[in-house]
Amino acid sequence: MLPKVDTFEELDAVCADEKLVRAACRELVHQLGLYGAPVVHFEDGSLPVFAVGDDMVFKFYPGIQAEKSSFEAVVLDHLWRQLPVETPRLITTNEYVNGWRYVMMTRLPGIDMARGWHRIPPADKDRLISEAGEVLASLHKMDITPLKGALPPLNWEEFVAQRRVEAMKLHSSKPVPRVWLEQIPDFLASVRLPVTDERVLLHTEFMREHLTVAPRENWRMTGLFDFETALIGDPAYDFASVGAFVTYGQPRQMRRFFRAYGREPFDPDQMLAYLLLHLYCDLPFYFSELPTPAEPRLDILAETWFGTNG
Repeated sequence: MLPKVDTFEELDAVCADEKLVRAACRELVHQLGLYGAPVVHFEDGSLPVFAVGDDMVFKFYPGIQAEKSSFEAVVLDHLWRQLPVETPRLITTNEYVNGWRYVMMTRLPGIDMARGWHRIPPADKDRLISEAGEVLASLHKMDITPLKGALPPLNWEEFVAQRRVEAMKLHSSKPVPRVWLEQIPDFLASVRLPVTDERVLLHTEFMREHLTVAPRENWRMTGLFDFETALIGDPAYDFASVGAFVTYGQPRQMRRFFRAYGREPFDPDQMLAYLLLHLYCDLPFYFSELPTPAEPRLDILAETWFGTNG
């Protein structure tokens, strides 16, 4: 049984307790009559997630994030069989215990693209970047009418304004080098947002880790998952994670992605601004994973991470 969780520190402690979360999943599996189904813990991610048998996934949400279970469920129900690749099919969602909720969904075939990336031949990597651009374009073309009121925010301009207010608190809480930290307020003030008047379904964490591929089928892209943080907003917001987690600061791949997506590239400054405003921005991690310019200037960093020239 999972304990009541009131803070994110308590959530981290629960997720780190392999014995506890596995026992809770087995208990729920038995309650649902799925006797004998093997349970495999997906250790990546911020929530307890398990494969149950070959075809199902159980995802648990604590009370402090209970609304995310409804976000995930409504998006899964909306997207089923609507994209060029599979998305998990919603089976059910319900209360568990002590404020926790769960979503039961189908399991996508293959492995996440990040795990297989080092084994993928260069030509297939290029193809997958293009396919990822097509998938994101399809997601952004979805009719959002059924989702209005079910997903935040109700007003994107207000959301962006609030993120501008809160951004420095987030960055100051992390070991961001002072030379970078001091530039953020003026940089954000100089960038016009929103980028477009369009409002679309945003994944918000569109990355290799959330795309699946089939190693035994010439690395065919098989799916897109993890919609708990979905929003409705400016399509440029999704490109913050594209640059950081799909194209990894490679201009040639960013050009390829935009070409497949079907539009001219956004201004790198605007994409970096959205990254800095992102709810889960982690600059120290990005500096460890992405190329960093010799001169510590945010406008140069924007071109380095999000540019298409070169």
